[in-house]
Amino acid sequence: MGDYGIWSCLSVLILLFSRADCFYLPGVAPQDFKKGDDLQVKVNKLSSTKTQLPYEYYSLKYCPPKDIIDVSENLGEVLRGDRIENSPYVFKMRETRLCNVLCKIKWDASEAKSFKEKIDDEYRVNMILDNLPVAVAKQRTEAGQVPAYEHGFRVGFKASYTGSPEERYFINNHLSFVVMFHKDPETDYARIVGFEVTPHSVRHEYEQPWDDEKRLLTTCDPNTKRTVSGTEIPQEVVEDKEVIFTYDVTFQDSPVKWASRWDTYLLMTDDQIHWFSIINSLMIVLFLSGMVAMIMMRTLYRDISKYNQLETQDEAQEETGWKLVHGDVFRPPTGASLLCVYVGTGVQCLGMSLVTMIFAMLGFLSPSNRGGLMTAMLLLWVFMGLFAGYSSSRLYKMFKGTEWRKNTLKTAFLFPGVAFCIFFVLNALIWGEKSSGAVPFGTMFALVFLWFGISVPLVFVGSYFGYKKPAIEDPVRTNKIPRQIPEQAWYMRPFFSILIGGILPFGAVFIELFFILTSIWLHQSYYIFGFLFIVFVILIITCAEITIVLCYFQLCSEDYHWWWRSYLTAGSSAFYLFLYATFYFFTKLEITKLVSGILYFGYMTIISYAFFVLTGTIGFYACFWFVRMIYSSVKID
Repeated sequence: MGDYGIWSCLSVLILLFSRADCFYLPGVAPQDFKKGDDLQVKVNKLSSTKTQLPYEYYSLKYCPPKDIIDVSENLGEVLRGDRIENSPYVFKMRETRLCNVLCKIKWDASEAKSFKEKIDDEYRVNMILDNLPVAVAKQRTEAGQVPAYEHGFRVGFKASYTGSPEERYFINNHLSFVVMFHKDPETDYARIVGFEVTPHSVRHEYEQPWDDEKRLLTTCDPNTKRTVSGTEIPQEVVEDKEVIFTYDVTFQDSPVKWASRWDTYLLMTDDQIHWFSIINSLMIVLFLSGMVAMIMMRTLYRDISKYNQLETQDEAQEETGWKLVHGDVFRPPTGASLLCVYVGTGVQCLGMSLVTMIFAMLGFLSPSNRGGLMTAMLLLWVFMGLFAGYSSSRLYKMFKGTEWRKNTLKTAFLFPGVAFCIFFVLNALIWGEKSSGAVPFGTMFALVFLWFGISVPLVFVGSYFGYKKPAIEDPVRTNKIPRQIPEQAWYMRPFFSILIGGILPFGAVFIELFFILTSIWLHQSYYIFGFLFIVFVILIITCAEITIVLCYFQLCSEDYHWWWRSYLTAGSSAFYLFLYATFYFFTKLEITKLVSGILYFGYMTIISYAFFVLTGTIGFYACFWFVRMIYSSVKID
């Protein structure tokens, strides 16, 4: 596992620097098959939305191939808990095969118990054919609509026999596969464009004695045209009882082209409602942003004109409003070094988010590239350390700090250190559950190497160049003695104004947040990166404007402690994000296990922390620009 990080770095670097005139991305180019070619089905993890703990396919006693071979995975796949292996399912291209017997096995008590536990937790089996995940087609309510896909199929189900109240466990031991292909009209080659399955539970019977060579069943025999229809007696999960695993595979010609084969996987069940909701939300936020900007421009223009006019007419007997605190507004805040660290980390988050979304919009991080999104985000975070160090040291020098190396170390270690500690504890809990979601030691070493070997040196390089540049000069002089701040109205006190400031930025993203949480925790595909980018731009504008407005009111009330408050005002939107995540947990998820609940809130804590750093930095820089602009626009003696 130790070379996952190296391969991940190489794969993304190849992806980033690949020629612009290439049509297909590395690793996702189409593959042509002629009739009779072997198609190898691969098995992936067992997944459940009730536990959020993935397990390897062969952790249950399914039919194994002669030799189980692990397929190499990238860094993102390992972190997602993917464990891709070969399987005994082998198809022949465009050759229908019915009633294929895989194996006949017996379970002991512990193996039967494992199956029952997975059925209780609604685990689903994930398979892959030609990089397409297997899916169960569900017909939509409206006639004529394209069916919706559910990723994977259930391990089994619970039901009771007629006249008996006792629920029993049944295994889906017969799979009816349908492989859709698109044929080239000029050649005999075809491309796979769909992979569906219908699972059945069948208590197979056979003529005694069992022949390992012929494997003839009386419940499923293509020679007598008897196939599995779903009306047979189901196969119960019972220890020391024979279970026979079988499958059918049929092929269907499809008009869908290879380039569009993911469209059905990405369709949402209630897309119209959500699209209109998102558009409506964006229009409201744009309207509010325009109103705020217009009010601010008019008010500021009037203030600046009045101050300059009073100075020229020698009528300024006593200064009032925000001009009164000009001698204290650029006084370094308490905890200036920590503020520099958080601003630098926020620049790192902002750069990572922007570049990731741009590449996602261009199609480099499509769902066919499993783990690509997470791998790209990690690598971009590492490389953005250069900008974190630069921005942190520039601000630190403006505050007349002298220990730039100490400041750089804090920038390199504070945020990733907190995130890594939480991640390490959560990973230990996953190890305790023997889940494949636990990050192996080799991958953990790769993550630490990316952090210490690449990110930390880049932060130091950025800090070195940032500290070498001349310090940013304040537009007005700072008084030696700080002025006293008058008693503030209740609505202008820090706690209240900070909480109010986070509402509007959160309102800009909360509908999109629903889709993102659904993608993460309900294992659905997320693909509307274009809309996400628009929402992200709206978030930046909203954070900037709400911070500027509240900063202006704060300065007008003669309170010059704006440095930290500007950061916390926009950053408080993370508090509402965490509240929404808590609401989502209790209303949308069915998690009952303690470990699964800890995992959810642990990962949402990391996400909320990153959102706090991101939005706080946007608000800080907006307020920083605003304060410098207004105080450089008026005449000060």
